[in-house]
Amino acid sequence: MQWGGKADPTDSRAMYYAARGAGINFFDTANGYTGGASETLLGEFIAHERDDLFIATKCASSGNCAPEAITKDLEESLTRLNLDFVDMLYMHRWSDDVPLEATYEALAEMVEAGRVRHIGVSNYAAWQVMKAAGVASSLGLRIDMLQPMYNLVKRQAEVEILPMCRAEHIAVAPYSPLGGGLLTGKYNLGQEGRLTHDPMYKSRYGQHWMHEAAKALQELAAERGVSAITLAIAWVARNPAVTAPILSASRSDQLTPSLDAIGFELDDETYARLSALTPTPPPATDRSEAT
Repeated sequence: MQWGGKADPTDSRAMYYAARGAGINFFDTANGYTGGASETLLGEFIAHERDDLFIATKCASSGNCAPEAITKDLEESLTRLNLDFVDMLYMHRWSDDVPLEATYEALAEMVEAGRVRHIGVSNYAAWQVMKAAGVASSLGLRIDMLQPMYNLVKRQAEVEILPMCRAEHIAVAPYSPLGGGLLTGKYNLGQEGRLTHDPMYKSRYGQHWMHEAAKALQELAAERGVSAITLAIAWVARNPAVTAPILSASRSDQLTPSLDAIGFELDDETYARLSALTPTPPPATDRSEAT
């Protein structure tokens, strides 16, 4: 998401090769990222090893899910990526304005034409996933992957989204495992970033308890002798419903502790202590079996 924006081409390339060196073969971008620069750069980096990679992009970043709009998005993305097809195409947003049948008929045509291998969704509620999955099934499609927001201070996905994905065998690739940078600890040190400059992120992560949790995470990380970044990502990855967290950074030197999470074994005690730093959301029925 940062490539071609905060991350210049040199830093973006360094991050690509650092990820490849760590064994990563799944790269996620979107038509709406950095004015298309993210896709263009990724297309350059992957050209020599396309067959070894799983490439995902997203359409409808603006929320326009009309067939002509998402078809245009895909063709733009394929041109930028210099690809004939993508392995995964996500619907980036849900729309109440376009009938699901029209949207998913267009997606079915993309799959039939060999332009897309798998269909995914991002930022859908659980009921929206199931409604879309029903429409997709009627067209011979299935929703293979979901990309929800999920991190130590944003745990709503635990209520319905993650259990649904396990039950329906939908892969899960959560974004923002570091809470927009909150869980890196930099804001506890008085540094600036998206949470201080971007109104959306400031609102999303502006609650006092979230910052207290980030501080406690730093203390636990220091006790364990590991980066808070590594712990935060390992916590997300530990959930049995999660296939792979989406890693991101705006500079190549920031990526290393995220990559360290790949081989980090989070023991039961540390996982429990991390989980206890933030409220566990109530079950979907808002009742326990005991009551």
